[in-house]
Amino acid sequence: MRLVIWMLSGSVMSALILTILLGPNIRLEIWLGMLGPLASAVASWIMMERQHAKGPRGMTRLLIKAFAAKMVFFAAYIAIILGLRLVQPIPFVVSFTCYYLSLHIIEAIGLRRLQAANAPARREFFEADFKMDRTN
Repeated sequence: MRLVIWMLSGSVMSALILTILLGPNIRLEIWLGMLGPLASAVASWIMMERQHAKGPRGMTRLLIKAFAAKMVFFAAYIAIILGLRLVQPIPFVVSFTCYYLSLHIIEAIGLRRLQAANAPARREFFEADFKMDRTN
């Protein structure tokens, strides 16, 4: 849950700073470019944490389902935002791309740390399995 708080606070703070620095004429583009990737990252991270707590074995299946859901969500999100013509396309796409990449990198780092927490238990399991095989 700490990662969700970091993603939320980092995204909101950076959007506020960008709005102040770049001016109010692209405020909507910045915020809408941030909201879609942020909603996706927060939802998928919460699902990953829950699945990992239940059992790490189901993570791959969850990640594949989340990837498919994200593809549909982002296609619809971008089509709706750009289709309504409420924003300037270039600033929106730049904001969306930057937040998308940043938040997915944060998710990847968090997933790596989540899986590393199980590394000692997995190592012991494989070492015990290897010792058992060597004795036969």
